[in-house]
Amino acid sequence: MIAWLSTNRERFPPVENALAEPNGLLAAGGDLSSERLIAAYRHGIFPWYSAGQPILWWSPDPRMVLFPAELRISRSLRKTLAKRGYHIRTDACFEDVMQGCAGQRAGREETWITPEMVAAYTALHERGLAHSVETWIDGELAGGLYGVALGRVFYGESMFTRVADASKIALVHLAVQLARWGYGMIDCQMKTAHLARFGAREIARAEFVRRLAELVNYPGITGRWRFDDDLLE
Repeated sequence: MIAWLSTNRERFPPVENALAEPNGLLAAGGDLSSERLIAAYRHGIFPWYSAGQPILWWSPDPRMVLFPAELRISRSLRKTLAKRGYHIRTDACFEDVMQGCAGQRAGREETWITPEMVAAYTALHERGLAHSVETWIDGELAGGLYGVALGRVFYGESMFTRVADASKIALVHLAVQLARWGYGMIDCQMKTAHLARFGAREIARAEFVRRLAELVNYPGITGRWRFDDDLLE
């Protein structure tokens, strides 16, 4: 059984109560208020559900993370980065990035990035806690990613690309900048081969929560982000 959250004042159960199958399902219900989302992320919990379902809250074990210092960049991507045929912007069009991530892709009929999710994360963005990293090519948004930052943790939510390697370019710039700022961890949530190629790896949920408890209490970079111009020099 999982907990049912009936009000925004009701606390999440301990993450150790999450189901093993489906992996990490912890609770249902509640709302997507900024306060609820902040409380969730601070404890290693995130929402993930489809239209027509109640809000579902997750804390999987193990947890996929990328430590910024462990970033790996393939030889082909290094060549793309060296060409400099792109511009990186941050927080220039947050909602457009979310909509790009929500856009249908081949073989996928629905998205978990519902209008309610867009509104909820846009509210966090307006508070300086959710951010987008955008790759622009020839004056057009070519790809990017978005997520939530608390303390010195970045919780990656989703990424999209309209031009080859555009989202990869955004991820590299994010990881390099976060390393420079002293951020300790990028939460990737679930294991994917794509993120593993960048050096992301699984750690036990207990270790993730332990690291999180320290990192979220450090001062972070709030407000609109601006990346350094010399990141890849």
